[in-house]
Amino acid sequence: MTTLTVSGRVAQVLSSYLSDVFGVMGNGNVYFLDAAEQLGLRFSPVRHEGAAIAAADAYYRTSGRLAAGTTTYGPGYTNALTALAEAVQAQIPVVLVTGDAPSSGARPQDVDQAAIAAGLGAATFTVTRDAAGSITRQAVEYALTKRTAVVIAIPYDLAALEAADEELSPPPAPKVTDDVDGGLGQVARLLAGAKRPLILAGRGAHLAGAGPELRELADRLGALTAGTALALNLLKGEGYLGVAGGFGTDTAAGLMGEADVVLVAGASLSPFTMRFGHLLGPDSTVIQIDAALQPTHPRVDTFVSADVKSAAGHLLAMLDGEAPDAGRASAWRAEARRRLAEGPGHEAGSVETADGRLDPRSLATALDAVLPERRTVVQDGGHFVGWAPMYWHIPRPQDLVMVGTAFQSIGLGLASAVGVARAVEDGHTLVLASGDGGFLMGLADLESLIGAASSAIVVIYNDAAYGAEIHQYGSQGLTEKPMLIPEVDFSGIARALGATSAIIRSLADLSALTDWIDAGARGTFVADCRITSSVRAPWLSEWMEASQAGKAAVAG
Repeated sequence: MTTLTVSGRVAQVLSSYLSDVFGVMGNGNVYFLDAAEQLGLRFSPVRHEGAAIAAADAYYRTSGRLAAGTTTYGPGYTNALTALAEAVQAQIPVVLVTGDAPSSGARPQDVDQAAIAAGLGAATFTVTRDAAGSITRQAVEYALTKRTAVVIAIPYDLAALEAADEELSPPPAPKVTDDVDGGLGQVARLLAGAKRPLILAGRGAHLAGAGPELRELADRLGALTAGTALALNLLKGEGYLGVAGGFGTDTAAGLMGEADVVLVAGASLSPFTMRFGHLLGPDSTVIQIDAALQPTHPRVDTFVSADVKSAAGHLLAMLDGEAPDAGRASAWRAEARRRLAEGPGHEAGSVETADGRLDPRSLATALDAVLPERRTVVQDGGHFVGWAPMYWHIPRPQDLVMVGTAFQSIGLGLASAVGVARAVEDGHTLVLASGDGGFLMGLADLESLIGAASSAIVVIYNDAAYGAEIHQYGSQGLTEKPMLIPEVDFSGIARALGATSAIIRSLADLSALTDWIDAGARGTFVADCRITSSVRAPWLSEWMEASQAGKAAVAG
């Protein structure tokens, strides 16, 4: 076996699982990065350690392939913690390779990195000279099996030492879960007897590849379908209502509330999806099929722990012997078509606003008509988070990468865009939607994105404020001074770093973006869109109303 350092053995094992590494070089990972380059791994440098794990996370969300982030020990490691927490909360398999304190004992400047990771819910695997390869493999398999982020720690004094020889077998072949129990019989009977069935798919259904089976099941039943934001358009077809929750229309939500049997496939039923308890009718029967071991919401009446794709296939076979009422189901879909056509959709927005800035709704509509058809959208967190999934055409779940929503953070958008730039399909344009506050947090990695992307458009919803706080707390009379941001010329910053850019003060100003797209859409274009803070997003209104109701209940 070839003689390798401890860092080299870590890189060697990782090379059998992944091809891309993102990070910042430092004392603690320099030997790892040297070995990774010799093994042919592609290294994409970022400018802030927080971007290392965020980029690797977004790479997985886009491609379904594992990637690694890497930092040095100490401050390099702690800089990555917000992105690490987001990956854990969002259940994204990702690997952070980092330096750590020497095996002989901590130095005065060292912190307990394993304890910090444990506090975030991430396991740490510290390699040794004798078992660097097997420990690395154990870490990766843990990440893939548990769907989580892991830390591979390389003690500083071992990084450049020779690793012991290890006989490592090839990585195990991926296993397909088929843990389907007898509860599916009851599910099949409930669905066959439903008058107004609804199938609601989530990210778990997308990851399981269950879209075809669930669409066939819906057609067999004449069911209406919907998806969470992370399963956008997975079940698009006859009877599709769009996104369930605050990004959907009131008309669609009304139809979902009338369903008598709801099959929830691979969705956790978060408060946002459930419209804070108002999405489903009080008398609806809720069935959940999920890889989790127990129901994820108290509204669930029947729960089956199973691979969603396998379970949907079993249900199709069972329904061969259970004949749903085709006429009744057809009437349910016909009713939905009529009401969706007649009912209000999303608000179109205004051409003029009181402060003279752009209405984000009309801007989003105009952008949808301008942006390239083949697009992969990266969505940072913030008040503006709903404008893309509400107004933009996003064909597939993997074409929308929403970051920060699991950990309720902002500022990971630019870093995530770097990872998507490396994973996006040929011919697709990366489109990053960000707010001015979050964009400033990650500003260092605008340079990283410009270097990594072959075709990228950055849309900054610039309201010169932290918009969510303006609406939540400014509206209550609290001082707005800490919520305001001086007007930043993001267009000028972008040009200085090598991007094409324009300030968008009117819809007519989008002609600069159109010209860039018509010229080939090569490189990075930054659209600094000056929007009003007077328009409140519907999802935030729902959240505020739910919060007020909760406070009133406690006070009562």
